Amino acid sequence: MTGPLTGRTALVTGAGNGLGQAMTQHLVDAGARVIMVGRNLDKLVQARQELGLTGDQCKLASCDVSDSASVDQLALTLKDESVSILVNNAGIPGPVSDLVDIDPDDWDNVFATNVRGVYLICRAFLPAMMKSRSGDIINIASVSGKRPLVGRTPYCASKMAVIGLTTTLAAEAGPYDIRVNSLSPGPVRGPRMERNFRLEAERSGTSYNQAEADFVSRAALGRMVEEEEVGQALVGILQMRGLTAADIDLSAGMVAR
Repeated sequence: MTGPLTGRTALVTGAGNGLGQAMTQHLVDAGARVIMVGRNLDKLVQARQELGLTGDQCKLASCDVSDSASVDQLALTLKDESVSILVNNAGIPGPVSDLVDIDPDDWDNVFATNVRGVYLICRAFLPAMMKSRSGDIINIASVSGKRPLVGRTPYCASKMAVIGLTTTLAAEAGPYDIRVNSLSPGPVRGPRMERNFRLEAERSGTSYNQAEADFVSRAALGRMVEEEEVGQALVGILQMRGLTAADIDLSAGMVAR
């Protein structure tokens, strides 16, 4: 299939989940070959089957992005690949609780995946991009990194860190004609938000439906974002050659700073 990304290879972390699958599908539809990366290889196999993709269109690789040895092994395994697109999507939502009730290990786990993982993947694959003087890095942040969200301090802080990492790395990579941007979705419909609404209802003593309604009411469009829209935005960003150091808000108009 030919398209605007034909001839390019993209690496997508967290590719076994719904959002990762949607972005993989849109990248393939745009002509890219995709390397789906995740901790659970069986889950990646299932995801590729659900998407109906072939091995030629989509390669699978297991990796724990929070672990430096695992990321180094991934880079070694893929040393013959010409990865020109990095999509740092791997992330965990973390606890839904007041800060004073959060266990330090739970805090550290959020930052290990959401921030350290982005750093390690960029550190491993950026040198080849610098050598070829071309590439794109898209870090999946969140609108929650730009506004307060009670009970989600570690997640919000981690996503703000990703935005800061993005703008600084863009300045470092720009001289090599490498573009670095972040994409900040609002609440994306799917299992993760269902989990968040359930935990917020438990924390606040309200119902699941009320927790969802309260959250969605903050968006100008009064709705959640669909996974397909995130995939469309990703491909759109990759076609804007003059865009770097930017954070693209895709939140249905949820109030940010």
